[in-house]
Amino acid sequence: MFFQDRTDAGQRLVPLVEEYRGDPKAIVLGLPRGGVVVAREIAAALGLPLDVWVTRKIGAPMNPELAIGSVDTNGNARLDENAVRLYEVSDRYIREEVERETGEISRRYLAYRGSEDPPEVEGKTVLVVDDGVATGFTMIAALESLRKRDVARIVCVVPVASPRVMTRLNMLADEVQCLSTPSYFGAVGEFYRDFSQVSDDEVVASLREAGSGPA
Repeated sequence: MFFQDRTDAGQRLVPLVEEYRGDPKAIVLGLPRGGVVVAREIAAALGLPLDVWVTRKIGAPMNPELAIGSVDTNGNARLDENAVRLYEVSDRYIREEVERETGEISRRYLAYRGSEDPPEVEGKTVLVVDDGVATGFTMIAALESLRKRDVARIVCVVPVASPRVMTRLNMLADEVQCLSTPSYFGAVGEFYRDFSQVSDDEVVASLREAGSGPA
């Protein structure tokens, strides 16, 4: 299954979460940056508020695109111990990256919401949306951190995901909605005709359009 772009992916996900239309206790949370564009379409179609939930990947030394862990909204780090050993990652590197990415999380909340604080989610049904799940580090970090916030229900919503991470997602979320889990999975962008990078400005514009951006 291929998607024209993130807008198309979001629109095609709407029927999977139709039951939450107009739910006064539901909120759609996009994972920046690309997930916010997908989430924007879902929130608009269902008449739900849109906001962001920020987690950050920890990249390997000399290859930052290769995930060896993640940092969640609460500042907690999650590491792939096998990758850490394989790439001989030092404790110092991990400490520095966790500190740097924790700062980046605060910066993004400030840029996107006008506050360094994440949205209030306690007691709510949260639809957690990204543009795809490959290694699963950022989505898993998001789901784990949300569970610690006493939400009522977690719904993981993605257009495409690697089959290898689906079991973990189903363990962490109350419900997982995914359009495609292809047996061959290289990178999320392979399933989009247009996978252009999303800017901070586009994230802010999407949130402002939904009435959730900075003042």
